[in-house]
Amino acid sequence: MNGPAATGTYTWDRSFRLWDTYFALIWLATLVFVLGTQHPGWPVRVAAAGLLVPLIPLYVWVGRPILRGDPPDEPRALGYILAETALFLPSTVLVGETRLMTFALVPHCFMTLRLRWALSVVTVINLAPVIGWALLWWPSDQDVFFNALFAVVTLVFSMAVGSWIIRVIEQSQERAELIAELDASRHEVSRLSAAHGALAERERFAREIHDTLAQGFTSLLMLIQAVEAELADDLPQARRHLALMDETARQNLAEARALVAGGGPADLDGASLPDALRRLAARHGATLDVTGAVRALPAGPEVVALRSCQEALSNTRKHAGSSASVGIVLAYAEDTLTVSVRDDGCGFDPVTVSGGYGLAGLRARAAEVGGTAEVRSAPGNGTTVTVRLPVPAVTTRSDAA
Repeated sequence: MNGPAATGTYTWDRSFRLWDTYFALIWLATLVFVLGTQHPGWPVRVAAAGLLVPLIPLYVWVGRPILRGDPPDEPRALGYILAETALFLPSTVLVGETRLMTFALVPHCFMTLRLRWALSVVTVINLAPVIGWALLWWPSDQDVFFNALFAVVTLVFSMAVGSWIIRVIEQSQERAELIAELDASRHEVSRLSAAHGALAERERFAREIHDTLAQGFTSLLMLIQAVEAELADDLPQARRHLALMDETARQNLAEARALVAGGGPADLDGASLPDALRRLAARHGATLDVTGAVRALPAGPEVVALRSCQEALSNTRKHAGSSASVGIVLAYAEDTLTVSVRDDGCGFDPVTVSGGYGLAGLRARAAEVGGTAEVRSAPGNGTTVTVRLPVPAVTTRSDAA
């Protein structure tokens, strides 16, 4: 398994091996002290050491799995601590040096038990051995005093270590909760980002279809109606419209292929923006006027300018009236590209027709490249659609120097 989870597991296993080493070293040192002391005699020391031996398998087979639980199984943990204490206390009563093992047992109490239980067991582990040892061997008052003082100091130290262990455990749990929340938030952000991306792609695809295929099919339907009306008494005009239908159908096919391939508009394939607008104007019977110094621009503004013209011309054909004349103005400025489509048709009231004529999509497309789209119209006064797009400024020789 790879990734953060595997790394976290490895880190925890490595840190827990430090606890294993710590327990083993304390146990070994205690065993050496018990067997190496001069009092009491060998039989008692061997008996005390014999009580310490089961602590190792008890820790490996019972304690270690409990300590690694998250959280530990408290009933099992209490049984494990009591079993440790049952082996530890008789050994400490027999040989006082066994109390060194306290430093290995105290952390287990705080790592597995609730605070009140841990404090109770730790108090017993520190004080009971001194009391039992004094009652069994009746040492001198000085020995009792120093051993009691050592037990109190050990108890205070145990409380301090226990508080530190509890803080570490609490911080680890809080950190684990924060990591879980962060992971959940990251998954939610990823899901929302994917959903937003899919929605944005659907909107972009819908605009592309609306600006290309849908408009082409609309033109074909209008040409079919014109041909039907002209077949009886104006055959040459009908043939011209049939030729235009052929050209429109081929153009739609090219746009469909470009859309599937994810490329730019077919009109811009190998052509400049003015050339593409000239072909577009010719198909719609419009005029084109180009002002300013024509230059190559990034694909984004050129695509928006072309699509905006297609949308405006489609609206003109559908709503301005068949007799309306249409003019396109493409203006190159130092840092702005402006395209305007003007018709002298019937016009409309932009306030009452909000959201119609594909204007919302036109504004959204212009906004994607930091531009603006403006529509001016009034009933009987025609319509003007103006799109202004930011473009890289012209670099002069003095600027370059």
